[in-house]
Amino acid sequence: RAGLPAVLVLGRLDDALADEDAALAACRAAVGETGEVLVPVTRTERADDGTLLVPALLDGDDPTADDPDSTDPDGARRALVETLIEQSEDEALLERWISGEPVAADALREALAAAVGARALVPVVGVCAPARAGLDALLDLVVDAVPPPTAHPPLPAHAPDGAGHDPVAPDPDGPLVAEVVHTGTDTQGSRVSLVRVFSGRLRPDSALTVCADPLRIPGPRDGEDPTGAGAGTVRVNRVYAPLGATLREVPWCVAGDLCALTRLGSGTTGDTLCAADDPVGLDGWELPEPLLPVAVTAADRTAQDALARGLARLTATETTLRVERNADTHQVVLWCTGEAHADEVLARLRAAGATVEVTEVAVPERETVAGPATGLGRHVKQSGGHGQFAVCRIEIEPLPRGSGVEFVDRIVGGVIPRAYIPGVEKGVRAQLEAGVTPGRPVVDVRVTLLDGKAHSVDSSDQAFQTAGALAVREAVAAAGTVVMERLYEVEVTVEDAQLGAVLGDLAARHGRVVGTEPDEGGHTCVRAEVPESALLRYPVDLRALTSGTASFTRRFSRYERVALG
Repeated sequence: RAGLPAVLVLGRLDDALADEDAALAACRAAVGETGEVLVPVTRTERADDGTLLVPALLDGDDPTADDPDSTDPDGARRALVETLIEQSEDEALLERWISGEPVAADALREALAAAVGARALVPVVGVCAPARAGLDALLDLVVDAVPPPTAHPPLPAHAPDGAGHDPVAPDPDGPLVAEVVHTGTDTQGSRVSLVRVFSGRLRPDSALTVCADPLRIPGPRDGEDPTGAGAGTVRVNRVYAPLGATLREVPWCVAGDLCALTRLGSGTTGDTLCAADDPVGLDGWELPEPLLPVAVTAADRTAQDALARGLARLTATETTLRVERNADTHQVVLWCTGEAHADEVLARLRAAGATVEVTEVAVPERETVAGPATGLGRHVKQSGGHGQFAVCRIEIEPLPRGSGVEFVDRIVGGVIPRAYIPGVEKGVRAQLEAGVTPGRPVVDVRVTLLDGKAHSVDSSDQAFQTAGALAVREAVAAAGTVVMERLYEVEVTVEDAQLGAVLGDLAARHGRVVGTEPDEGGHTCVRAEVPESALLRYPVDLRALTSGTASFTRRFSRYERVALG
């Protein structure tokens, strides 16, 4: 999508179940008819003592020479040479090959670099990091065949307010444009930002403008424009070149390089750093949406502060982690991309000193009344001195879904003074929001104030608030309630071969399929409405059901009556 050349790396070649040919075939099937050719440039073999070896196929002065000892038994080297010559625009190279003359390795490497740069060929390298096999071949390939960053196409960009902006060209002498690509911590727990410079030079003791990534969760941070359009200003004190966990101070960082910055202030992963006189933001990243909720709670009061600090640090470093403090259930919910991500997040929280416990995720529910009913709220107290007196009669009735709460005043004759009617409404709305059943607000109802009584001395706004709440409780109890839970619009993209299994699983979750849309690539998009309670473990279950080949998105639709059974 970015229009950049690529190198395909097949790892874990030492695994007992590793099948390099099958993996390459799957990759070729995934690439499809894009015009790019996937060609191995290494061969995996084992020495007599069992050591794993991954030599480069273009090693030697003349890789095209035939070897009577058959050092190319599977024809991989010959296939690579033929592909390079076919892709090459050098007619002299083709003539030498056809005439049987030797072709130097340097000429083939030049042809490989040209083909990779033109995106006509994707070299495939096998590696095994623990055995240090294939790493030299991979690094040599990056040096010899991968185009330098300055040869990359310009990057789409926008102004801080979202307006258009000229693309950012990878020019070392151009205006400074860099991006925070990762946020981590050092051994002392201080934040370290890994920055990629796309244009210009990043120097120490410079003031930079931070433009927030619009695709991240919105909301201003310290020093940002509260509209969220722009951002703040940070000062870079020192520039470092990372070498493992070691930071080496450097005088600058030029376009195409990575550097590390400490104490970057408001800048987080995905933000753009640019010169103050030419603010620009790079287009946001398409990151996987966290869809697996994990509810956590501090084990005791002492651990609450450690949990808050740990979550603040994690949200700064984990781009795909979302922390939600649910206003309905009062739970702290970590939204993760999967079980492995959740385990990693919990392990980091505990390593930071936060004693956390995982609890069941609570699903917010609502109630509405099953039919119309009336209720009387009578709040009368007299225990010496100023008393309390308020009486009101209300009627409650259901409304269509999504209507909210309506309050209608039908008092006539001044039986309740106008000054106290807002108190009745406040008490009614407060009781509906709290719910007659704890944790279940009452919604989609109309409450009509019909009648009441007041006392010239003992009535007050607070007394009518209490009477209104009592009237709601009596009316809801008389009408009966219907429990509702959140319904989500779900879109599942699945291979056609697994469509039946996914449809059956959605039906078992009380999901209602509203449409299917096949594409030409052998996949089908299934649109369905599914209750939230059935989606809590859906990312894990869908992965197990489809061997990780399906994906889905979810979007809140409305509250709907709880399905029975």
